[in-house]
Amino acid sequence: MKGKMKDVVKGSMKQVWKKRAVAATVLLFVGAAVYLNWRYADDVAESSKVLGQSTLVSSQDEAANVADKGADPQTEGNDYFATARLSRKQARDNAISMLKEAETDENAEQSVLNEASETLQVLASYTVAESQIESLVTAKGYDDCVTFMGADSISVVVSDKDGLDKTDVARIKDIVINETDYTADQIKIMESN
Repeated sequence: MKGKMKDVVKGSMKQVWKKRAVAATVLLFVGAAVYLNWRYADDVAESSKVLGQSTLVSSQDEAANVADKGADPQTEGNDYFATARLSRKQARDNAISMLKEAETDENAEQSVLNEASETLQVLASYTVAESQIESLVTAKGYDDCVTFMGADSISVVVSDKDGLDKTDVARIKDIVINETDYTADQIKIMESN
């Protein structure tokens, strides 16, 4: 009798350990996806600033190349925004896929299911808020915009043919504050050239 009881306890301990390991792994992947998304936004913002500066220096060469190819110079700038949105979407889709797998695990503990559900809701709210911010910023007359939300901060990369000044930054921060719970010091506004 005692031997059977020990086996039952050992079996339930293994099951609890497995559930916790799955939950920890899912949370680790979601955290990694959010971190990589945040780092990508910072890296792209830094590189876009350098690219913009080199474009200003060599604008005659670029204009000659555009004239030779018949390409629209605005299309090249829009590639950054399309690529950034695609990368953001892929990172979110991967995280959502892992969370949905955790939710469908029949051996998952209720706390794991609750955490997965809450994280899915957070990611969904990020997606909606990012889209709203991007729409509102472009509605104010800016050329393009991409937003990256994280747990502690938000980054907004904006393209404008006239460049951004303090008034523009304040206007964009106001939009972000009205659409989210972030404070002004948690908001990063970057210009893409």
